[in-house]
Amino acid sequence: MAVVIRLKRMGSHKRPFYRMVAADSRCRRDGRFIEELGFYNPITVPHKLEINKENLMKWLRTGAQMSDTVKGLVKPLGILKEFHEEKVEASKKAKA
Repeated sequence: MAVVIRLKRMGSHKRPFYRMVAADSRCRRDGRFIEELGFYNPITVPHKLEINKENLMKWLRTGAQMSDTVKGLVKPLGILKEFHEEKVEASKKAKA
């Protein structure tokens, strides 16, 4: 089972908000998901983004792939950089 971290669209017509979820890649966009990781509301000014960092890191460690949209939202928070540094440290320990 391939796990992907993506946005699930919710809200009414022309008033969207999104939940960031870990889901099986074969499931529909707004269908079944494994775990909710946070939410994104583009309607508010400024945009509101809340992420459970520990759960997101857990899914990344287990091999989940992020959609391009999620990568774009998460990148300014520094979570991708932190995950990359964690992987580099683990590889250095494995070599030693």
